[in-house]
Amino acid sequence: MKKILLIEPFFTGSHQLWAEGWRQFSIHDIQILSLSGKHWKWRMHGGAVTLAQQFLKRDVQPDWIVATDMLDVATFLGLTKHRTNQIPVAVYFHENQITYPWSATDPDVSLNRDNQYGFKNFTTALAADKIFFNSAYHQRSFLDALPAFLKQFPDYRGINLIPNIRKKSKVLSLGVNLRQFDEHQQISNSKIPLLLWNHRWEYDKNPDTFFETLFRLKKEGYLFQLAVLGEKYQRTPAIFEKAKRVLAEEMVQFGKAAKFADYAKWLWNADILPVTNNQDFFGQSVVEAIYCNCYPILPHRLAYPEHIPKEKANQHLYNTDEDFYFLLKKALENFPNNKNIQTQSFVEHYDWRTLAPIYDATFA
Repeated sequence: MKKILLIEPFFTGSHQLWAEGWRQFSIHDIQILSLSGKHWKWRMHGGAVTLAQQFLKRDVQPDWIVATDMLDVATFLGLTKHRTNQIPVAVYFHENQITYPWSATDPDVSLNRDNQYGFKNFTTALAADKIFFNSAYHQRSFLDALPAFLKQFPDYRGINLIPNIRKKSKVLSLGVNLRQFDEHQQISNSKIPLLLWNHRWEYDKNPDTFFETLFRLKKEGYLFQLAVLGEKYQRTPAIFEKAKRVLAEEMVQFGKAAKFADYAKWLWNADILPVTNNQDFFGQSVVEAIYCNCYPILPHRLAYPEHIPKEKANQHLYNTDEDFYFLLKKALENFPNNKNIQTQSFVEHYDWRTLAPIYDATFA
């Protein structure tokens, strides 16, 4: 058994679930050093300083340090070198700030201040002994984007260091406690298909395409119900309020589920999962819905093809917005037949009971 210090500067949402899940199912002694999940930009700047101070106050000497991409690892190691110089360090990339789509309303983009976060990801990768990505898509997109990202700087760009990063990189899929959904399993007898949105209410989830397609289908006379779940933030795309008005007759849920049991029941009751997201390095909410046998309609981009068996790709993956419309329309028309399709087997290998031994062996 190894002692592992897991450092998470943004301890909330999927980051928190992943950290606590691994600790719960691991054979290793995992301690979590974290900061609250807010002010993400400041966490990437100042989190390493605060966490270094907290680490130095602890009487712990781990066999491994595992940090996430939100930590400026180079700064953390520089501030703790007399304690960490012999400890191997791994970084787990939940996301990265080089290929993450920035909001057009973010002032850092117009002021050309957005590159600093991606550069911290670069130096973190350089400083780490091992690098793990939550999907093959994420690994590929990050490594492929590095040359163009670094070429924009004036000189001494470090492009020659990319092979070193590639060599120590590996895919380690995100662990999810999927079996916790089992005890909340429901069998819906509804004659009208229930569509599901269970993502954050943000621009990168492409809600405009999602809702505009539903407006079109409603206008054409298709019957459906809609449950809109997920986290809502201060800046919510205007399309959500429009959808609340236009789809008032179809809307059976509008807002985050009060507790996990409610969330799980909605997923089991939902029939079709139409996804239009422009950003997902893994897609935990999508995997959860697929596990609950919700029929997925996913874009053929990002990490989604990894969640669908190759022989099922034509049924569940689309390329354009018009393809999305036709695939969703077809799913509504074939609702009685699709209702009995079991998709759980597509993603059950992401459950912690399968992945935790793989994680543990990696750090043994």
